[in-house]
Amino acid sequence: MYFDVFLSFDGDCRAALEFYTKVFQQEFPNVMTYGQVPEGDVPEADRDRILYADIPIFGIHLMLADCPSGSDFVKGNNTCLSIGTTDAAELKRLYTALSEDGEVEVPLGETFFSELFGMVTDKFGVTWQLGLALAQTA
Repeated sequence: MYFDVFLSFDGDCRAALEFYTKVFQQEFPNVMTYGQVPEGDVPEADRDRILYADIPIFGIHLMLADCPSGSDFVKGNNTCLSIGTTDAAELKRLYTALSEDGEVEVPLGETFFSELFGMVTDKFGVTWQLGLALAQTA
C-alpha cells in the first residue's frame, strides 16, 4: 500500500515541476500530457497541459497535474491525498468508508491507468484518490 500527495495546477504545472525539482534537488521527471491520453478526444487548449508527473521526495511521490482548462480550480485548494493498494477489496472498503456523508468525484471503476480507480471528497472536505496498484511502492 502507498500513500502519496497529489497537487493540481491551472496550466502552470510545468513551472511548478521546475521549481520543486530545483528545491528538492531531483531530476525533471517524464510527464504525460492530456494530448498523450490513448483514448482521449482532448480540446486543443489542453493538449500540452500536464496530465501526470511525479517527483520522489522523502520516500513519497509528489504527484502533479494541470486541471483541464475551464475547471473550477481554486488556488490553495489544490491538494489531494492518494492511496494505492494491490488489494481490491481493501480499496473498495476505503472508497466506501471515505464516501460516507461525502461526495463522489469519480465513481470507482476502470480507467486507462488503473483497473480500479475512484475519487471522493470526504465529509471534512478532504479529497482522496484511490487506485489499484500493480505493485506496492515505497
